Amino acid sequence: MCGIIGYIGARQATPILIGGLRKLEYRGYDSAGVSVFDPSGGPMSRVVRCRGKLSALEEKLQKEPAPGTVGMGHTRWATHGRPSDENSHPHKAGPISVIHNGIIENHLALRAELAAAGAKFSSETDTEIFAHLVEHALLAGAPDLTVAVRRSLAKVRGSFAFVVMSDKEPGTLVAAKNSSPLVVGLGDGENYVASDVTAILSETRRVIFIDEGEMVTVTRSGVQITDFDGKPHVREAKTITWSAVQAEKGGFKHYMLKEIHEQPRAVADTLVGRVNLESDDVVLDGVDLDVAKIKRIIFIACGTSYHASMVGEFMVESLARIPVEVDLASEFRYRDPILGPGDLVVAVSQSGETLDTMEAIREAKKKGAQVLAISNVVESSIPRLSDHAFYTHAGPEIGVASTKAFTTQLVGIALLAIYLGRRTQKLSKERARQLLAELVQLPVKMRDVVESGAQLQALARRYGHAHGFLFLGRGSQYPIALEGALKLKEISYIHAEGYAAGEMKHGPIALIDEHLPVIVLAPRGPHYEKVVSNLAEVRARQGKVLAVATKGDNEIGGHADDVILVPDTALELQPILTVLPLQMLSYYVADFKGTDIDQPRNLAKSVTVE
Repeated sequence: MCGIIGYIGARQATPILIGGLRKLEYRGYDSAGVSVFDPSGGPMSRVVRCRGKLSALEEKLQKEPAPGTVGMGHTRWATHGRPSDENSHPHKAGPISVIHNGIIENHLALRAELAAAGAKFSSETDTEIFAHLVEHALLAGAPDLTVAVRRSLAKVRGSFAFVVMSDKEPGTLVAAKNSSPLVVGLGDGENYVASDVTAILSETRRVIFIDEGEMVTVTRSGVQITDFDGKPHVREAKTITWSAVQAEKGGFKHYMLKEIHEQPRAVADTLVGRVNLESDDVVLDGVDLDVAKIKRIIFIACGTSYHASMVGEFMVESLARIPVEVDLASEFRYRDPILGPGDLVVAVSQSGETLDTMEAIREAKKKGAQVLAISNVVESSIPRLSDHAFYTHAGPEIGVASTKAFTTQLVGIALLAIYLGRRTQKLSKERARQLLAELVQLPVKMRDVVESGAQLQALARRYGHAHGFLFLGRGSQYPIALEGALKLKEISYIHAEGYAAGEMKHGPIALIDEHLPVIVLAPRGPHYEKVVSNLAEVRARQGKVLAVATKGDNEIGGHADDVILVPDTALELQPILTVLPLQMLSYYVADFKGTDIDQPRNLAKSVTVE
């Protein structure tokens, strides 16, 4: 996701900004830029920005230097507007420069209002709108930049971290946070602002983490924190004791654990701008499907993305009533599939570079099918190869074993299912409203689960000596059983199998004894009684049962040795919650065994060979 850094002091800003952005490259981006003010160089700040990597920006800065002691820099991951020089940050309106992480949800209404007032736009982004809002606030009589930003914040809805600079007030940076990270760094006669402590750790270790609904005015001499209404907030600085590598991990022991904890934020980012509660519908940027012509949907994917697609089969058939098939991309083209213009192929890939999936797309297009890509990497090969594409917003996933990419894929597919259901008229407005309301609540419920690490650590120590695990689930929980088994074997090297619970008596029951832990997904729903019967079959053979169930279920404890509870949600969305304890259990078992969690043997993050 996007990266932010700002500096104000006596040194040259540009090298500090570039150095900070370099530390943020791991977050992923498709363009970069800086805005720097030189008090001795004229009345206007210099903005230098371009599409591509930081190396491209550095080359441009060689030709167009940006001297000065006050400035801000940004790496952008495209949301509104394609990756381009014009859409790169910082954005400028008159004397105002703005960088921004997040999304302004009411950007269309604000753009129309500003255009009617005479504003001229030079980009497709929602961010430029905020620069115009601040400029208009100053023209309307705001006494300083801080007040202008505060008045502008009152008009925007969404998740954001803004940093604003004015050529007419060059000794000040103003920043604000709502659901997007922001930290201030304190120096000696100089101060910093950033989206991640990693960006400023080489410059200072004294920081203040900005909380939700706060804004901060940063000068060379100090910082002032208030809420959005102007009420002062006082907070002591903290001293960071992490190493640079630990800082990138946010203080977590491994990237995988950090990414597990990032899932509520990643899901919230994936939902932003796509849920329209006023019309009980979904807005999918990059998707313009003639749904009436779709007779069949085929999901193609590999590994974890394949399991997400299997959940998608249940979602789409339930909500849109369109027939769905799910194929392993690595097998798809070798069986000479029957495809035609009435088929929509949905290609799911975290990296957007999976070669098996790319070849399957080429086969599908050759046979006349439309292709929709769901990916986490902007401008990657699979979206560019497809007819339509939309992106999850997990941000970069460093750990090889996928976690936040999986849950954001599930959310993306849920949005697609609702989108299709509304257009096939098989999903009522009332049911869509309920599902969308549940989707919006998911980040809070996910946070409740990922913060229950102590219980999972204890269970990992209890079961970590086992030589094998069996995972069972019914309906849409069956793919979650497969995903749980995959996670465990990927990072702990313990053999694990996932099975449809009804299939247990058709073979795997022969393995069950007192030494085999059986993890059973048993949330409340239409399959609950059948799953409880499966638990009884395991217990009758002395198997150890760990059940994942719904909060408030007072019955399940009598059928299992251990129980992990997750919040209740809509049936279609349950897999997004039930997978979380399986990810965490796999992590803690692997940590207990001492394996290389972030880079497990023989595995690669992006599989670009067949």
